[in-house]
Amino acid sequence: MERVNKMVAEKPVVIFSKSSCCISHSIKSLFYDFGVNLAVYELDEIPRGGEIEQTLLRLGCKAEVPAVFISGEFVGGANEIMSLHLRQSLKPMLQRAGALWV
Repeated sequence: MERVNKMVAEKPVVIFSKSSCCISHSIKSLFYDFGVNLAVYELDEIPRGGEIEQTLLRLGCKAEVPAVFISGEFVGGANEIMSLHLRQSLKPMLQRAGALWV
């Protein structure tokens, strides 16, 4: 748990992903298109990625990836991020986090 907490404190936006997951790719693309300052951790490519995956599940992630943290708080997976985006709430949240310059 401590390792994940350190990782999510590193940048305003942190995404835990898997390089082979098309849904994760879509969410990362959305953030990159916005120009977001983010950190991405590919759980299938980093040491102890499986342990981090288990920690994410204990933190409330419904599926392992993508798991998106904004300002150190778990926001959700793809469904939650897309819902925020469609309600036009995602960009203001990113601005408040200092992850997006307008």
